[in-house]
Amino acid sequence: MNAETPLSIGRMCALGQVSRAGWYRRCSQDSPADRDVELRSEIQKIALEWPAYGSRRITAELKRRGWEMNRKRVQRLMRQDNLLCLRKRKFVITTDSDHHLRVYPNLARKMTLTGVDQLWRADITYIRLEAEFVYLAVILDAFSRRVIGWALDRTLEDSLTREALRRALAQRGVTPDLVHHSDRGVQYASADYTQMLKDHHIRISMSRKANPWDNAACESFMKTLKSEEVHRTEYRDLSDARARVGQFLESVYNRRRLHSALAYRSPAEFERSLEQEKKKDAASRQLIA
Repeated sequence: MNAETPLSIGRMCALGQVSRAGWYRRCSQDSPADRDVELRSEIQKIALEWPAYGSRRITAELKRRGWEMNRKRVQRLMRQDNLLCLRKRKFVITTDSDHHLRVYPNLARKMTLTGVDQLWRADITYIRLEAEFVYLAVILDAFSRRVIGWALDRTLEDSLTREALRRALAQRGVTPDLVHHSDRGVQYASADYTQMLKDHHIRISMSRKANPWDNAACESFMKTLKSEEVHRTEYRDLSDARARVGQFLESVYNRRRLHSALAYRSPAEFERSLEQEKKKDAASRQLIA
């Protein structure tokens, strides 16, 4: 046969002892579109697991799973597959600052944080059940964004916030000059609540009047909670809400959800890295000594 005579696909498949379907499948693997198949599949898995993740967090999660690509490529694939985050809803204000209790100055806005347990932030939000509203009080460590105390109940009395504070105190150590920051709500300004803080030598800080930005980090957390958990779940009753919200706070938000402010690490992972750095520094100081 003349070397310049072209062979048909069928003849080449016969000589190579492969099927025509196999040959076409191998050729299609080299196309740019099909090279994205596995990546798209992984993006869809992440989007199903974390429906509120945008392209930045999905890119970060992909890199954690061993993929190397830029955010523009992820954005393009998400746009093609219509993997858009759900719109976040507005939430009802639960703060009652129309009272005659003592209001404390804002200490938090002047602080420069260098570690955990220097500043705790507290806030309250509502959660709608099938037949009623219940209320969630949380306390966050401002440096690691970790939820360190929470309570869910039917009441907006200060017993709700005191329970969240009790849990935080049981879980964390009180460091010198620890500051507790909240809004001016009656639940945080009550005599019982402020006395709990004073008994543990925790300094009290409150937002300025009509200035929601003073507790913006806590507000941001509440929006995340609503968009990623509450608005996606139908709670049967209070006990069901406690179980599911608790699971989200402890197992998902604290241990698995990536935070852009923490270099796309979870609060628990971030705190572990801080402990490791402390141990390394201590070991280095011992060697020098």
